[in-house]
Parts: sequence; C-alpha cells; structure tokens
Amino acid sequence: MPVALITGITGQDGAYLARLLLGKGYRVVGLLRRSASSDVIGERLRWLGVLDQVELVDGDLIDLASLIRVLQKVRPDEIYNLAAQSFVATSWHQPLLTSEVTGLGAARMLEAIRITESAARFYQASSSEMYGLIQEPSQSEKTPFYPRSPYAVAKLYAHWMTVNYRESYGLHASSGILFNHESPLRGIEFVTRKITDGVARIKLGLARDLSLGNLDATRDWGHARDYVRAMWLMLQQDKPDDYVIATGRTTSIREFCRIAFSYAGLNYEDHVVSRSDLLRPAEVDVLLGDASKARGTLGWQPETSLEEMVAEMIEADLVRHGAARRG
Repeated sequence: MPVALITGITGQDGAYLARLLLGKGYRVVGLLRRSASSDVIGERLRWLGVLDQVELVDGDLIDLASLIRVLQKVRPDEIYNLAAQSFVATSWHQPLLTSEVTGLGAARMLEAIRITESAARFYQASSSEMYGLIQEPSQSEKTPFYPRSPYAVAKLYAHWMTVNYRESYGLHASSGILFNHESPLRGIEFVTRKITDGVARIKLGLARDLSLGNLDATRDWGHARDYVRAMWLMLQQDKPDDYVIATGRTTSIREFCRIAFSYAGLNYEDHVVSRSDLLRPAEVDVLLGDASKARGTLGWQPETSLEEMVAEMIEADLVRHGAARRG
C-alpha cells in the first residue's frame, strides 16, 4: 500500500487530495499543527466523509526536527506540501510569518527529505500569484515571474528551492503552478467563497449587501477537485517537472458575481458594494493560465465548469445557513 504524507491536510486542497488518494488505495497521513480545537480542525475532511480514514501526526513546517521525525516514522512514498499561510491579504499584515511558513517551510521539508535520505516523491504547491504583474497575456511554465505580494514572493522562493533541490540532489520534486481553484470547502475569507456565502445569506434574508474590493480583477478559476488530481499525476511521472494547472478561461470578479447572483435569481448590482479599503496595496489585475504542458504530458484537463462550480458552492452555503437558522 503506497503511503502519502500531506501537509495542510485540513485545508481545501488537502481534504480533496486525501479523498482522492484514499480512493486509490493509499494510506494517507496528514501533518497537523496543533493550533485549534480538534472539533474544528477536521471540518473539511468531515465534510468529505474521510476524517476517520486518515491518520494525523503532530508536526510543523517551522520545526525541522519535527519534520525529520515524521519522515522517519511514516516513511512516505509521496509528500504533498500544501501547507502555507495562504491568504494573500494577510501576507501584507504578516509578511514575516508568511515568509517563515510559506517560503522557508517548504525548504525545511526539502531539507528533511535530504537529511533522512528519503526516496519520497515531493510535490510543492506553487501559485499563479507568482506571475503577479504579468509579463505575457497567457502564463505558462516559461513566463517570467513578477510577484506582487509577500505571499507571492514566499511562494516563489519555495518554488525555486524545489527546483534547486531537484537539480542539486536528484530529488523527484515537482511543482504545480496552480491558478485559482475553489470549492464549497474554500475558506470564507477568499473572494469566491465570500461571494457564494453572501449570495446564500441574501437569498435567505440574512443579509442585504455584500462588500467587495476590486470588481474588475480577473482570474482563471477552476475546481479544487480537478486540481488535486493534477498533483497526483505529477508524482506518477518518471521525470519530475513543473506544470501550470489552469482552465484557460479568465473571468472578472464582477462577472463571477453576476453568475452567482443570477443562479439564485438575484441581480448582483442590487447588492454588491465595492469598497476602497478592501483593495490590495499592489493589485494583480489579470491571470490566465496556459496548461498545454499538463494536458499533453499528464493527460490532465479540468472536468468542472465555472458555472457548475459556482452552483455547487452556493448550494453548499444555502445548506450551511439553512441548517444554522433552523438550529
């Protein structure tokens, strides 16, 4: 039975990846940072019905010794590094923490692999935010990076450290440059979930307005369920490499609002308010991914459309708020 170690297993991607790997017969072990009540920690895994099927071990990306101990104990065949301070807005308020966890955390895991002489294949969760001030209309693996936030800079450091350890020590280490990917398990602080949650609240009469920042920023949005499949495919290749994972369709936040509110029979213009205090210090205006390499080499392609994903997210938020109101 193959063994997979997932950092960030309690997050959106970690939960979907855990379910995927369990379905493929893996033993799934999650690295758990003890920072919250246990009944909250596993909520996403519980939502997907897999909490009781995964093993959780104590460890932290800022503690190299704990990573070494976990690798020696678990002896994973595959390591998926999904843990990070992952919210761009927070990275301006906590740039050093973001650097420590999102950037140096990945380097510590790579170093733990090297020290323990682990033969595990390694996946690093890179981000389309690394492109930032875009240098090409469509971003591929060859597009120059221009990060525009402390989060993006930290991700870029982790990305290049993964390349460095691959080339210096022969590690089977790959990075997925994932463009925005969402789901009903997305954190409420992220704009897509903020929108679908707002739609549900307004539809149920629990709110009247929804405050957002820049409505004209555009993103390439896919479903996390599709994107974790790409992660797994990367580690099944004989040769490690880096891949852009994206849908190839860019949509503005304004259009996302229109789709979401229309699904609920509402007009977004009656409810959405743009506030200047919610704008980023340095905006990333457009992101559009070119996943030709992943399609050709991995045989990967997205299976869920933006409209289907939005509907799934709204339905889940309607259930959440409906249950809370009844409870």
